[in-house]
Amino acid sequence: MNWEILGIWLGAAVTLCLYSFLYRDNPFYKFVEHLFVGMSAGYWVIYSIYNVLIPNWWENLFPADGGFDAIWLVPGIFAMFMLARMVPKVAGLSRLALGMIVGTGAGLNMVTFFQSNALAQVKGTMISVAAGSVWEVFSSLVLVVGVVSGLVYFFFSKAHTGFVGRTANMGITILMVAFGASFGYTIMARLSLLIGRCTFLIEDWLPTIPAMLGLGG
Repeated sequence: MNWEILGIWLGAAVTLCLYSFLYRDNPFYKFVEHLFVGMSAGYWVIYSIYNVLIPNWWENLFPADGGFDAIWLVPGIFAMFMLARMVPKVAGLSRLALGMIVGTGAGLNMVTFFQSNALAQVKGTMISVAAGSVWEVFSSLVLVVGVVSGLVYFFFSKAHTGFVGRTANMGITILMVAFGASFGYTIMARLSLLIGRCTFLIEDWLPTIPAMLGLGG
């Protein structure tokens, strides 16, 4: 048995089952959908065990020198609290673990988020209009006007009337342009995936049909 050809046919079958949803919902699409979700869940379980749980917790709980570090029992207990959600009587324990995760994550990421997002955005907006070509100056002005008008749209402490209303309307336009560009980028990415699947079917799968049907020379 040619395992390479078998793999190609399995890939083609899965691809065709997925695209059968374009006609209507059907059992073939549901099967492949469940197969994908199940395989993804299984993969990430194994990945988490061998690349997260063992190196980050188990090897610290039981060091290589044969000792035992009891302090690492604490994260293990909180991990068990997360699993307590499956037992209704003790499901409330999971809130302790979730509170620890959210609080620790917020504290660790606050400074990084502020520097990489907030300050970076402010720095990107504060572009000098005194230097550069006419197009660079125009682009800088458009950027500043877009940011300010977008912020005014989300400022609800003052009624959007008069000058504030006109600025807010400009902010809506800027936001719609940004959303449209983001949506267009998403469409381009999905079309790239479609082209890749079509290329696979045409260049990899179709040439194997004569061999599978015994029509090859």
